[in-house]
Amino acid sequence: MPKAPTDLAGELRVQVKDKKSYLGVIDRLNKASVEKHWEAYADIPWDDPEFTVDKNDPRWVLPPFDRLGETAWYRSQPPEIQAQIGLWRVATAMKIGLQFENLLKRGLLNYAYRLPNGRPEFRYVYHETTEECHHGMMFQEFVNRTGMPIRGMPRSLSFIAQAAPWIPLVSTEMFFVFVLGGEDPIDYVQRKSLKGGHIKHPLEETIMKIHIAEEARHISFARHYLKHRVPNMNPLRRRILGVATPVVLGVMARIMLSPPGPMVRHFNIPKDVVRAAYKNPASQAEISNSVGKIRDLMAELGVITPVNKRVWKAFGIWDEPGTRRPLESPEAA
Repeated sequence: MPKAPTDLAGELRVQVKDKKSYLGVIDRLNKASVEKHWEAYADIPWDDPEFTVDKNDPRWVLPPFDRLGETAWYRSQPPEIQAQIGLWRVATAMKIGLQFENLLKRGLLNYAYRLPNGRPEFRYVYHETTEECHHGMMFQEFVNRTGMPIRGMPRSLSFIAQAAPWIPLVSTEMFFVFVLGGEDPIDYVQRKSLKGGHIKHPLEETIMKIHIAEEARHISFARHYLKHRVPNMNPLRRRILGVATPVVLGVMARIMLSPPGPMVRHFNIPKDVVRAAYKNPASQAEISNSVGKIRDLMAELGVITPVNKRVWKAFGIWDEPGTRRPLESPEAA
């Protein structure tokens, strides 16, 4: 079973001061993709009895930091219903993840299509695309094994999202903000779950560790690409990026962290319970914290201005760079 990486923070501290430093980062990422990667159907023992997915397995019960899991309504449900709701949450996160990565792969290939010969980004982009293909396969295999009618993104949003793969043709910088907007919130939740010991099922743990290990490279590339490119953008494009970034992050973080509508309807979760669980200061803090690293990066690059800071605040994802909102329980909120 792969170990969760511990070196991402050090990788992100590398300062891309010049082109040579930037190319050195790509070279290290390319080397890492060759030396350490996983395949969905070779490295996960799907047919191991220990990896069987039983919807009533108590190991699927929501972890303490999930706001719904803290409500009196959820705690009053029979154990099998608590387990099914927890499994639905896990499967929905994987379904949304594979849908996002589908858009990401198409965008990466559109970006690579126009790269000149000899550009090292080409090789890295194909490494990342290959890894994302395996992520999609393992996510969908997990969803299939739940036997639940998991849909993923809301239909209307899924329709709008089809424009995402074309963003690189307009702005590669905006595309990699979109990449981080999808990857950072999930990475935040997965690392928090593993660190807190909340993942009990070996199949979920294996998938999560593989995903975290490879996403560390993907996040690192996107961050360094932005560090390399944004300082050289013309003022108008920087202003557009500054306004668009909090919009993308605000929408993406909520997609990744909010409760799926079909789950609410399937289990007849009362509206007041959903509001109490997810529309309170503690939940807003969780959403804000999930994009904290990107917000800090945008501040470091000088993209955040007094004007677009209002957009960050409007989407509920603003905190001063380098800070995180304290998390409270829903009862305290």
